[in-house]
Amino acid sequence: MTNPSFEFARAVTRRPAASIVDGLRAEDSGPPDLQGMLAAHDAYVVALRSTGAEVIVLDPLEAYPDAQFVEDTALCLPQGAILMRPGAPSRAGEVAEMAPTLRALYEDVREIKGPGHVEGGDILVTGKEILVGRSDRTDAEGVAELAAITAGWGHSLREVFTPDGVLHFKTDCSLMDGETILSTKRLAASGCFEGYRVLHVPEGEEAAANAIRFNNLVLMADGFFRTAEMLDKAGYEVVQIDNRDCAKLDGGMSCLSLRF
Repeated sequence: MTNPSFEFARAVTRRPAASIVDGLRAEDSGPPDLQGMLAAHDAYVVALRSTGAEVIVLDPLEAYPDAQFVEDTALCLPQGAILMRPGAPSRAGEVAEMAPTLRALYEDVREIKGPGHVEGGDILVTGKEILVGRSDRTDAEGVAELAAITAGWGHSLREVFTPDGVLHFKTDCSLMDGETILSTKRLAASGCFEGYRVLHVPEGEEAAANAIRFNNLVLMADGFFRTAEMLDKAGYEVVQIDNRDCAKLDGGMSCLSLRF
């Protein structure tokens, strides 16, 4: 791999459980449909595998309604994996469920021990640094502990801030390549992406900002035609995935996998 921030050999996902109806959400827009979510998850896995990557699909966890959002449980880097410490108490047990899989794939697995909290949805790894957004789920103590671990592996980490009312930093941004960020205007206005090329999602399509660059593909939620057209014109190969049910749980493309 020449750029480990978006070129991956593996991904880990977890199939949604019937308990998704009890998942966390900022606003109740109705219950997600399990069959719809499973079909979308299958399409997501197919897209990842189409790039030649190995995709590990873990079994559902009925005890954890948000467990399909595996990205929040860990940060996977070339040097090793770091188990997170979620800020949502109901999600704490998901980390222990993910740990055996990562220990089988990595020789070096560290963990955020606390008292701070960090969720993977607040972490954006670019071609030159790790950006970590403070949010309701990620606090200063958690960022500091994460910075100490990643510094030992030679990574530069920079703390930034998530806009009020936005769940995770990556709710509003995603990496398109080593130097290019797809972002909402409200997040980019903070200046956190100075030195990067920034592509702004069109007004009214803010939910499209949570996408993933995975090898040669950009996976994004479908229904955001102007964003898809913009990315296509910029030279990216776009795959659109049904995200309607996932969005009811404040989820998006990045939430559904660990990529390394």
